[in-house]
Amino acid sequence: MAKISLTINGKPQELDVDARMPLLWAIRDVVGLKGTKFGCGISQCGACTVHVDGKPTRSCSYPVTAAAGKKITTIEGIGTEANLHAVQKAWIEEQVPQCGYCQSGQIMSAVALLDTKPNPTDADIDAAMRGNICRCGTYKRVRTAIHKASKNLKENGVTGEE
Repeated sequence: MAKISLTINGKPQELDVDARMPLLWAIRDVVGLKGTKFGCGISQCGACTVHVDGKPTRSCSYPVTAAAGKKITTIEGIGTEANLHAVQKAWIEEQVPQCGYCQSGQIMSAVALLDTKPNPTDADIDAAMRGNICRCGTYKRVRTAIHKASKNLKENGVTGEE
Protein backbone atom coordinates (compact mmCIF):
# COMPACT_ATOMS: atom_id res chain seq x y z
CA MET A 1 0.00 0.00 0.00
CA ALA A 2 1.10 3.53 -0.72
CA LYS A 3 -0.10 6.96 0.34
CA ILE A 4 -0.81 8.92 -2.83
CA SER A 5 -1.77 12.60 -2.97
CA LEU A 6 -3.84 13.53 -6.01
CA THR A 7 -5.86 16.52 -7.07
CA ILE A 8 -8.98 15.34 -8.88
CA ASN A 9 -11.29 17.96 -10.35
CA GLY A 10 -9.65 20.59 -8.17
CA LYS A 11 -10.12 18.66 -4.92
CA PRO A 12 -7.16 17.24 -2.99
CA GLN A 13 -7.40 13.50 -2.40
CA GLU A 14 -5.29 11.37 -0.07
CA LEU A 15 -5.45 7.73 -1.13
CA ASP A 16 -4.02 4.68 0.57
CA VAL A 17 -3.86 2.24 -2.34
CA ASP A 18 -1.73 -0.44 -3.95
CA ALA A 19 1.05 1.41 -5.79
CA ARG A 20 0.38 -0.74 -8.88
CA MET A 21 -3.27 0.28 -9.09
CA PRO A 22 -4.24 1.95 -12.37
CA LEU A 23 -5.51 5.51 -12.00
CA LEU A 24 -8.88 4.40 -13.42
CA TRP A 25 -9.61 2.21 -10.41
CA ALA A 26 -8.48 4.86 -7.96
CA ILE A 27 -10.89 7.32 -9.61
CA ARG A 28 -13.82 4.90 -9.81
CA ASP A 29 -13.47 2.59 -6.82
CA VAL A 30 -11.65 4.69 -4.24
CA VAL A 31 -12.80 8.25 -5.01
CA GLY A 32 -16.20 7.14 -6.32
CA LEU A 33 -16.35 9.08 -9.59
CA LYS A 34 -18.06 6.71 -12.03
CA GLY A 35 -18.06 8.80 -15.23
CA THR A 36 -14.71 7.47 -16.41
CA LYS A 37 -15.35 4.05 -17.94
CA PHE A 38 -13.40 0.81 -18.22
CA GLY A 39 -13.34 -0.42 -21.79
CA CYS A 40 -10.41 -2.56 -22.84
CA GLY A 41 -7.79 -2.28 -20.10
CA ILE A 42 -4.94 -1.89 -22.61
CA SER A 43 -5.20 1.81 -23.60
CA GLN A 44 -6.72 1.06 -27.00
CA CYS A 45 -10.38 2.15 -26.82
CA GLY A 46 -10.28 5.53 -25.06
CA ALA A 47 -13.27 4.98 -22.74
CA CYS A 48 -11.04 5.64 -19.71
CA THR A 49 -9.59 8.95 -20.95
CA VAL A 50 -8.99 11.62 -18.31
CA HIS A 51 -6.73 14.67 -18.32
CA VAL A 52 -3.45 14.52 -16.42
CA ASP A 53 -2.01 18.02 -16.24
CA GLY A 54 -4.27 18.92 -19.18
CA LYS A 55 -3.20 16.06 -21.45
CA PRO A 56 -5.57 13.25 -22.45
CA THR A 57 -4.39 10.11 -20.67
CA ARG A 58 -5.63 6.52 -20.70
CA SER A 59 -6.26 5.93 -17.03
CA CYS A 60 -6.66 2.14 -17.34
CA SER A 61 -2.92 1.69 -17.78
CA TYR A 62 -1.60 4.81 -16.02
CA PRO A 63 -0.24 3.91 -12.56
CA VAL A 64 -1.77 5.90 -9.74
CA THR A 65 1.77 6.56 -8.45
CA ALA A 66 2.57 8.40 -11.72
CA ALA A 67 -0.40 10.69 -11.06
CA ALA A 68 0.88 11.77 -7.65
CA GLY A 69 1.11 15.55 -7.43
CA LYS A 70 -0.57 16.05 -10.80
CA LYS A 71 -3.85 17.71 -11.72
CA ILE A 72 -6.40 15.07 -12.74
CA THR A 73 -9.60 16.09 -14.52
CA THR A 74 -12.40 13.61 -15.12
CA ILE A 75 -15.64 14.03 -17.06
CA GLU A 76 -17.24 15.19 -13.79
CA GLY A 77 -14.76 18.08 -13.68
CA ILE A 78 -15.38 19.75 -17.02
CA GLY A 79 -18.96 20.91 -16.56
CA THR A 80 -22.07 20.63 -14.46
CA GLU A 81 -25.66 19.96 -15.40
CA ALA A 82 -26.38 23.67 -14.86
CA ASN A 83 -23.23 24.82 -16.69
CA LEU A 84 -22.20 22.35 -19.39
CA HIS A 85 -18.88 22.66 -21.19
CA ALA A 86 -19.26 23.72 -24.84
CA VAL A 87 -18.27 20.19 -25.94
CA GLN A 88 -20.98 18.65 -23.76
CA LYS A 89 -23.56 21.10 -25.17
CA ALA A 90 -22.52 20.31 -28.74
CA TRP A 91 -22.65 16.57 -27.99
CA ILE A 92 -26.26 16.91 -26.91
CA GLU A 93 -27.25 19.25 -29.75
CA GLU A 94 -25.71 16.95 -32.37
CA GLN A 95 -27.11 13.83 -30.70
CA VAL A 96 -23.69 12.19 -30.67
CA PRO A 97 -24.30 9.41 -28.14
CA GLN A 98 -26.10 6.25 -29.04
CA CYS A 99 -25.19 3.60 -26.48
CA GLY A 100 -23.11 6.27 -24.71
CA TYR A 101 -20.42 4.02 -23.24
CA CYS A 102 -17.47 5.70 -24.96
CA GLN A 103 -18.76 9.23 -24.54
CA SER A 104 -16.87 10.37 -21.45
CA GLY A 105 -13.59 9.39 -23.10
CA GLN A 106 -14.64 10.94 -26.41
CA ILE A 107 -15.60 14.20 -24.69
CA MET A 108 -12.37 14.32 -22.68
CA SER A 109 -10.33 13.84 -25.86
CA ALA A 110 -12.35 16.53 -27.65
CA VAL A 111 -11.89 19.01 -24.80
CA ALA A 112 -8.13 18.38 -24.81
CA LEU A 113 -8.03 18.89 -28.58
CA LEU A 114 -9.84 22.23 -28.35
CA ASP A 115 -7.55 23.33 -25.52
CA THR A 116 -4.54 22.93 -27.84
CA LYS A 117 -6.18 23.63 -31.22
CA PRO A 118 -9.14 25.95 -30.76
CA ASN A 119 -9.93 25.86 -34.50
CA PRO A 120 -9.21 22.28 -35.56
CA THR A 121 -9.42 21.02 -39.10
CA ASP A 122 -11.09 17.73 -39.96
CA ALA A 123 -7.62 16.18 -40.11
CA ASP A 124 -6.80 17.54 -36.62
CA ILE A 125 -10.02 16.06 -35.26
CA ASP A 126 -9.43 12.71 -36.93
CA ALA A 127 -5.90 12.55 -35.55
CA ALA A 128 -6.91 13.56 -32.01
CA MET A 129 -9.91 11.23 -31.87
CA ARG A 130 -8.31 8.25 -33.68
CA GLY A 131 -7.75 6.30 -30.49
CA ASN A 132 -11.34 6.68 -29.26
CA ILE A 133 -13.41 3.75 -30.44
CA CYS A 134 -17.16 4.16 -30.81
CA ARG A 135 -18.82 0.82 -31.41
CA CYS A 136 -21.97 2.66 -32.61
CA GLY A 137 -19.98 4.51 -35.29
CA THR A 138 -20.96 8.09 -34.47
CA TYR A 139 -17.68 9.51 -35.81
CA LYS A 140 -19.34 11.95 -38.21
CA ARG A 141 -21.45 13.37 -35.38
CA VAL A 142 -18.35 13.58 -33.17
CA ARG A 143 -16.58 15.68 -35.81
CA THR A 144 -19.61 17.92 -36.30
CA ALA A 145 -19.96 18.43 -32.54
CA ILE A 146 -16.28 19.33 -32.15
CA HIS A 147 -16.57 21.96 -34.91
CA LYS A 148 -19.72 23.32 -33.23
CA ALA A 149 -18.02 23.44 -29.81
CA SER A 150 -15.02 25.20 -31.36
CA LYS A 151 -17.29 27.85 -32.83
CA ASN A 152 -19.21 28.28 -29.56
CA LEU A 153 -16.01 28.60 -27.52
CA LYS A 154 -14.67 31.25 -29.90
CA GLU A 155 -17.95 33.18 -29.76
CA ASN A 156 -17.76 33.15 -25.96
CA GLY A 157 -14.06 34.07 -25.83
CA VAL A 158 -13.05 30.78 -24.18
CA THR A 159 -9.80 29.23 -25.35
CA GLY A 160 -8.81 26.68 -22.70
CA GLU A 161 -10.04 24.12 -20.18
CA GLU A 162 -12.40 25.67 -17.66
